[in-house]
Amino acid sequence: MNSDQEAFQSRGCCHVPTTYQKDEHTNQHSCCKLDAYDWLADINFVEDKRYFDIVEVRFKNNRKDFFRSPEGEIYRRGDIVAVESSPGHDIGIVSLSGEIVRLQMKKKHADPKNPYIKKVYRKARTSDIEKWTQAAALEIPSMIQTRRIVNELGLEMKINDVEFQGDKTKAIFYYTADGRVDFRELIKLLAEKFSVRIEMKQIGVRQESSRLGGIGSCGRELCCSSWLTDFKSVSTTTARTQQLSMNPQKLAGQCGKLKCCLNFEHDNYKEELRKFPSTQKRLRTKSGEAFFQKMDILSGMMWYSYVDNPSLFIPVKREDVIKIQQLNEKGELPEVLDEYTEIVTEEIKFDNVIGQDDLTRFDKKEKTYGKRNSNNRSGRNKNRKGNNRGEKLKGNYNKPRKANASAENKNKNTNSETKSTAKSRTNKGNKNLNKHNPKPNGDKRSNTRRRKRPGGNGQDKGENSQLKK
Repeated sequence: MNSDQEAFQSRGCCHVPTTYQKDEHTNQHSCCKLDAYDWLADINFVEDKRYFDIVEVRFKNNRKDFFRSPEGEIYRRGDIVAVESSPGHDIGIVSLSGEIVRLQMKKKHADPKNPYIKKVYRKARTSDIEKWTQAAALEIPSMIQTRRIVNELGLEMKINDVEFQGDKTKAIFYYTADGRVDFRELIKLLAEKFSVRIEMKQIGVRQESSRLGGIGSCGRELCCSSWLTDFKSVSTTTARTQQLSMNPQKLAGQCGKLKCCLNFEHDNYKEELRKFPSTQKRLRTKSGEAFFQKMDILSGMMWYSYVDNPSLFIPVKREDVIKIQQLNEKGELPEVLDEYTEIVTEEIKFDNVIGQDDLTRFDKKEKTYGKRNSNNRSGRNKNRKGNNRGEKLKGNYNKPRKANASAENKNKNTNSETKSTAKSRTNKGNKNLNKHNPKPNGDKRSNTRRRKRPGGNGQDKGENSQLKK
């Protein structure tokens, strides 16, 4: 990625903007604070006098400002304009225009009748955009060079970002430091090196993380770099009200401060805490007094323990605790706290349809065959007529080499011998059967059946072994 393209991504652009491309092809309309949704854009005002003459213009990162447009000129969102600056002029992109700007100024406590609001000069020309892209391409190299100079001077500061003005006459250097820094010598060296006017701005660690960006512990983009603009102070009381463990590694964000997301649910926890009774009062029962141990704010459960047995935690609902306290005020004592506990047994049901919980589902299963007598199987295959697999498969493959000719001749001889012995054995059996069961005159079918003789298998084995020899 080119340096000028990286510089314009921090300005909310997909690529280097031009005058002939539309807004939808240049700007990044995504979840970022550089972009804004105009929900009054489809409202057409009848009178031109009602059109608000102030527009909101955005620059690099989260820097935005309001500018007054000249009379008769109407600017739309996405227009590249040249605005007033000191000294010279700057180039920016219109983020809001029309009546929505009036509400935005009210939110940021800006007065639209202020005479010192800066002006919009014109729409940017092609020469203005070319100079703007050249200035933006110098930002990353100048930041790296400035960091080297800071290390050589031994200043305790960190250069985070550099922003050049659109006309290449001014550069703003953003830095973070723990205390005050004397950078007068640094400004002289930078002015001589870059030949522009130098301005130094100190920012906090939260602003630094919003400019640099990153991924939070939740796995999403940082809120401060995507949509959060107001940095409210976060204290440890917000973590205590939410009953979070005081672990700095879990509570601190990427900037080293407490996470801003702790404030998001703080109001909800405060409302729920108001519904809980006082935890200082002990619950009196006939079996003894019980004191408070802990609570779950969102589920509305409270845990109590008897004074005699503090290791036993008894869960009681928030509503039941209020009832017991009301009974104690009247002088009534319940039997035990176990009457108010509800034992809930959750049955975990999981239908294994595909077999996803099997760890060996990706292993190759070995084929298992039934136990067979290999000797008998080989003997039967040899005795079968017209079912010699070896003879059938020979025609499907290429002819064997000459070296295997002797082996084939031996197999042919053994097959012929087995066929002759099988024929002779069957003929003898048929003659003996015909003596006892002669054929009827009109029946052409033979009633002969081949009987299994005892020791037949052994005889076959012996014959096969002799033939093999």
